[in-house]
Amino acid sequence: MALEIGQKVKVCRLRDRVSKDLVSRLGKSGVVRQFKMVDGSGVGVVVTFDDDDYTTWFFEDELSPQ
Repeated sequence: MALEIGQKVKVCRLRDRVSKDLVSRLGKSGVVRQFKMVDGSGVGVVVTFDDDDYTTWFFEDELSPQ
């Protein structure tokens, strides 16, 4: 999947156990802001959510384009 900065995405799954705040983002939409290297084996996608300007990163396979 090729995501681009500025693209709208939806959180479709979460790989790991995470905080309740992050779990509440499941199924919500946000905008790709940038990319970051994660653990040497992949690229993370930094997403900002429209409803409250919350920003965090996800693995690419946790997101689906909208």
